[in-house]
Amino acid sequence: MAAERAALTPAWQPGQAVRVRASFPPGHVRTPFYVRGKQGVIEGVAGVFANPEELAYGRQGLPRSALYRVRFRQTELWPDYQGQPDDSTVVDLYEHWLAAEVADDD
Repeated sequence: MAAERAALTPAWQPGQAVRVRASFPPGHVRTPFYVRGKQGVIEGVAGVFANPEELAYGRQGLPRSALYRVRFRQTELWPDYQGQPDDSTVVDLYEHWLAAEVADDD
């Protein structure tokens, strides 16, 4: 039960930088290909929900996972982007796809 409670407490807060896992597992995945491995910023927490990747296989969707709205600069997603430098895209991503973004030490 402690593990279930921990899953109900979002790990990230608005304003925190995160990186999307650069993983390409087979099967049902709710993370768009174009954001994998990319850096974004948490814009908000949408709530805690059953894991849709588990539900797709007829399982119970456990453990539940926080769903975040993550903002990406268009230039992060599309290196040749010709629009305004502050243009962005917001993608809803589950917590198990996110990792802390470590700042460069230069």
